[in-house]
Amino acid sequence: MSLYTITGAQLAFGHVALLDHADFSLEAGERVGLIGRNGAGKSSLLKIVADLSKPDDGLVTRQQGLTSVYVPQEPEFDTDDTVFDAVAAGLTHARALLDEYDAVANQLADEPEGAEHDALMSRMNTLQSSLDHSDAWNWSTRVATTLQQIGLNGEARVGSLSGGMQKRVALARALVVQPDVLLLDEPTNHLDFDGIRWLEDLLVSLRAGLLFITHDRAFLDRVATRIVELDRGRLLSYPGNFSAYQTRKAQQLEIEQVEAAKFDKLLAQEEVWIRKGVEARRTRSVGRIARLVEMRNERAERRNVLGNVKLDVGQGEKSGKIVAELTDVTKRYGARTVVDSFTATVMRGDKIGFVGPNGAGKTTLLKMILGELAPDEGTVRIGTNLQVAYFDQMRAQLDLEKSLADTISPGSEWVEVNGQKKHVMSYLGDFLFAPERARSPVKSLSGGERNRLLLARLFARPANVLVLDEPTNDLDIPTLELLEELLTEYDGTVLLVSHDRAFLDNVATSVIASEGGGKWREYVGGFTDWQIQRDRSQQMALDAQKEAGKDTAAAKDTAAAKDSSAGRNAPQRAVKLSFKEQRELDALPEKIAALEAEQKTIGAQLEDGSVFAKDAQEGTRLTERYAAIDEELLIALERWDELEKRRK
Repeated sequence: MSLYTITGAQLAFGHVALLDHADFSLEAGERVGLIGRNGAGKSSLLKIVADLSKPDDGLVTRQQGLTSVYVPQEPEFDTDDTVFDAVAAGLTHARALLDEYDAVANQLADEPEGAEHDALMSRMNTLQSSLDHSDAWNWSTRVATTLQQIGLNGEARVGSLSGGMQKRVALARALVVQPDVLLLDEPTNHLDFDGIRWLEDLLVSLRAGLLFITHDRAFLDRVATRIVELDRGRLLSYPGNFSAYQTRKAQQLEIEQVEAAKFDKLLAQEEVWIRKGVEARRTRSVGRIARLVEMRNERAERRNVLGNVKLDVGQGEKSGKIVAELTDVTKRYGARTVVDSFTATVMRGDKIGFVGPNGAGKTTLLKMILGELAPDEGTVRIGTNLQVAYFDQMRAQLDLEKSLADTISPGSEWVEVNGQKKHVMSYLGDFLFAPERARSPVKSLSGGERNRLLLARLFARPANVLVLDEPTNDLDIPTLELLEELLTEYDGTVLLVSHDRAFLDNVATSVIASEGGGKWREYVGGFTDWQIQRDRSQQMALDAQKEAGKDTAAAKDTAAAKDSSAGRNAPQRAVKLSFKEQRELDALPEKIAALEAEQKTIGAQLEDGSVFAKDAQEGTRLTERYAAIDEELLIALERWDELEKRRK
């Protein structure tokens, strides 16, 4: 039996139908990812399920006693509250029942036998049953346990926490209720990579039904057991994760286009027939005329697939071959070292992703690369002819009182992109803004629409270096995919900060990652490549430590044995290498040099970036080979060191 069911739901804002006879159900244990374009009505549907609003029409049914908890995109807290109090606020109803139970118990102690006493006893029994059902007797322990599971300090003030930690507090406040249905609106907002992975693990382990909105495709792939798409007022269900949805959606759209073409062809034939001369009208079938009227109405009501954003970036003149060269740069803020002895070269055409926890110093490193912030130590050499365009995640560049048209092209009705003039209305239309909205103020736009407007403004200006700080926030999936395609084909340099793992995989040719303690390291490839290489490096370091521990223990044993036999045995000579080992030692320097040369050649190909555009499979193969050489080099160097020590 379904936990929750919507049948024939209708919801409209003005003339736009957000839900058009839509059906939806949620089964126990299901994890449903709700996707759709910005403005399609996803948040409205989530609020209907949360019982925070009602549809205009339709039937909504839910299991009796069902507990659902809704976590909005931007949770609100009293910043003076402790984390414990903020989480305990989720149990307000349970605590109120407990307070009432105590009050009734006190009244009973003073009330003599009689009708009033019986009424109080009846109320007390009802309250006890409710408290048992909601497990409210030990609410304080539940809060403490939830805080421990999520890794929160109950004594900290909410106002002192980062956005990511406040998101954890909101989730803890929801989970402490032990809901049957958990409703999440953009749960990955403000979370860094570690936070997102933590949330994925948490949600996958939950027994509650889950309905969530997100544009994070990697998150959908890991968490969702079913995808529901809100498309032109209809709710379309696809079993499986996001990858399975993409395959089935492509097939469905292809079938839909074929059927629509057949329908239009038949309608055109009927229109020709109805307009024929007197002879045709004499033999006209009443049923056929009725069918034609019905087809006309169906064609008028058919809503075609919504248009895609048309992205095109204004290409500036080419920058110098070297965009920036950093040599042993260090940056400190007080006693904290944000960047420690970092060296890197950014070449024209590089597409670099910056990854690390919130507050690691990604923005600081970006500013040093662009010459906007001087390092405390080391040198930064900036390239020539740089034309930099910024995308600000806080949208601080937007004047909320200005109209959309003035934001794109102040004082002019024309925009020039790549040498071609375009009317500002037409240009805004490319970003899915209707002409009648061109004079609306920026403050009237939603978060996703403001991001689209920022992209429109960014791409209208000639640039050869794009700096994108969280460009994927609030963008719907089709727009994300188009932005990826544009950046992949872009000839200039892209410096990208994002927590969208799929976006980094599809755009970045290299990743500069925080290693902790101000240390940064560059890896070839995207997010997944960085994870593989990082995990391999960590495992190799761990293995090396274990081997070192074994060698130390063996050395101690050997020393003890020598001490015990001192005076009884003659001093032993150093063990000589065998003929085979000597030959191996002689060949190792040449092998090491060959591996280093191969890695350097592959590195140059990967740095160029064009290999990924020409042959993605070859790019992947080279990336894997580059990482494998690291391991081979380490093994060869360790073996060389071991043989050299034995020869001495």
